[in-house]
Amino acid sequence: MASKHRYNSVLTVREVAQFLNIHVNTVRRWSDLGILRGYRIGPRGDRRFRREDVTAFLPMEDRGSYGKEL
Repeated sequence: MASKHRYNSVLTVREVAQFLNIHVNTVRRWSDLGILRGYRIGPRGDRRFRREDVTAFLPMEDRGSYGKEL
């Protein structure tokens, strides 16, 4: 059960872009610059983002309203 919860808290580039209402290339650029914390997985180097990191990225006033939509 714990591992299932862990995977539900991991987001793809597309999911982060939709959530933040930005372009996928912006998500990639912010990740490369260290603005948004992400992880590379697999042989292709796919990016994944923890739900907690994306929520922490939001301004304080937006965290409560967006946290449940992820």
